[in-house]
Amino acid sequence: MRDYLEACQRALKPKTLIGYKGDLERLWKPLHKMALSAVSRPVIAAHLRVIAKESGPVSANRARGTLSSFFAWAIGEGLCEDDAVNPVIGTNTFDTKPRDRVLSNAELAAIWKAAPDNDYGRIVKLLLLTGQRRDEIGGLRWSEIDTNENLITLTGARTKNGIEHRVPLSGEAMEALQGITPHRDLVFGIGQDGYAGWSKGKTALDAACGVKGWTLQDLRRTAATGMADLGVLPHVIEAVLNHVSGHKAGVAGIYNRSTYANEKRAALDLWASHLRVIVAQASGANVTRLKRKA
Repeated sequence: MRDYLEACQRALKPKTLIGYKGDLERLWKPLHKMALSAVSRPVIAAHLRVIAKESGPVSANRARGTLSSFFAWAIGEGLCEDDAVNPVIGTNTFDTKPRDRVLSNAELAAIWKAAPDNDYGRIVKLLLLTGQRRDEIGGLRWSEIDTNENLITLTGARTKNGIEHRVPLSGEAMEALQGITPHRDLVFGIGQDGYAGWSKGKTALDAACGVKGWTLQDLRRTAATGMADLGVLPHVIEAVLNHVSGHKAGVAGIYNRSTYANEKRAALDLWASHLRVIVAQASGANVTRLKRKA
């Protein structure tokens, strides 16, 4: 696999190479200990279903394409048997119809209350509080966190669009990071790329919270929708999510270089306060508004 990625460096753009590396090293990690000859179509098809469930159909289709390219290269390099065929060929792709699942307040409270006091539980809370992508939080580094300014700074190499992104952290988000004893730069997990126990963590949380049919990506959509319902303006939500479509696209984006730092912080503080209220109400408290944390 390492040889394949080195070969790709000559033909792929850096951002594309990062995607290939992530697919092969993370999404296809269960295949790493298997001989190439043992990686059959049924094995691939079964794991594609796991990827689709955990990361969504788009990620599954992308991972399928990356693995197919890898096997085509391996066959061409003579690393497979003489009569070998690409085992990815014939596996199904997935319907990529956009999801529109937005969790209700009751569902959010149930997930929050059931989130365990471990890496997965903290990641879930941070995803909900910040609206960021799963791998951005799962691969979070202490060097990316400014605890004096309560701020995460993600370099372009760590974001989907390749643009540096600063994420203000509410008091609740800082709380989610408390209690973790840094023993290396990566905040979560034990592997070289951060947290990897997505399937096990999600299964346990599903059983504990009782909420059905949700994904981690739905937390990002729910946070964006929730902020809009609270009155946060669309261009501020786009800035929180690190989107360049809409308000900052085209000519507008060329001339408007604002990062909306203050507006993003106010929006995420407002959203965190809303979450505190609904969790408190779900616990039996008679509240409609809670004092914002410093």
